[in-house]
Amino acid sequence: MGSRAVAVVCRDEHAVHRRFGITGEGEGIVFTRTGRRFFDDDRVERELISIVRNALERTGFWTRMTTDWVCLDCELMPWSAKAQELIRTQYASAGAAARGSLPEAVRALEAAMQRGAAIGDLLGRYQCRAELAAKFELAYRRYSWPVASVNDLRLAPFHILATEQGVHVDRDHLWHMETLAELCLAGTPVLVTTTFRVVDVTDPDSERAATGWWETLTEQGGEGMVVKPLSFVARGRRGLAQPAVKCRGREYLRIVYGPEYTLPENLERLRNRGLSAKRSLALREFALGIEALDRFVRGEPLRRVHECVFGVLALESEPVDPRL
Repeated sequence: MGSRAVAVVCRDEHAVHRRFGITGEGEGIVFTRTGRRFFDDDRVERELISIVRNALERTGFWTRMTTDWVCLDCELMPWSAKAQELIRTQYASAGAAARGSLPEAVRALEAAMQRGAAIGDLLGRYQCRAELAAKFELAYRRYSWPVASVNDLRLAPFHILATEQGVHVDRDHLWHMETLAELCLAGTPVLVTTTFRVVDVTDPDSERAATGWWETLTEQGGEGMVVKPLSFVARGRRGLAQPAVKCRGREYLRIVYGPEYTLPENLERLRNRGLSAKRSLALREFALGIEALDRFVRGEPLRRVHECVFGVLALESEPVDPRL
């Protein structure tokens, strides 16, 4: 698991100044999904941008796409590179508390049972809770590792959001993934290919193969997959189709919903979640994001671009079911 990042990479510093009107920023910049600077360390950012720019140069991307800049949608790993404080205060502290208390409770209950105390199924419940807490710690630690330099980072691009030639929503996801796979193979180990499969939803064998792939991936510690229509923008009988649906693995969801979410009573509560508001927000944010990029590429005033950006940020602040 990583953090969502948007990398704007330019062919050279002259392109940065010519298109974006800024100097002294090197050959690009990395943002968080909410538009903030991703890195506190300018040196690490410059080194990462240089790795991506060199890979773009080696693959002939600038000439082939007739552009001096590109905006890439990426996953930046490890998660701890940006969320170290969150991991320490929320996940690690919960794991440490469970590790310190539950084994003691289990030992106390075992001793009580040996003395003949009628504790019913209490011991079994606490043994189960201890096992689930251990799985919780393993789950979040899998996505964290020390970062001493840019070489410890892993950047997985999955969308070419825009270039000087336009916003590439007219290309299907297969084009995006194959183009970026070429980029990653031309770079250092910092650039990693996002694995994917094309599934024919009218073919049961294709669906079964995809399900088996997902199960193997998540059983080996993978986060899961994101299911998307082949077309970047897809429409159905009811209008714009959901652009993406996250399909996470069992152990990754333990980070999201807590150590004991797999207990039957907790799963039942999760099944009763309201998804319509979340779906509606996702569709509106998707449309506003594309419009913002369109306006930027067309060279419209920044206030026009900011109209869409502020719209997305306003939607992000809308209350939704906290269990999502």
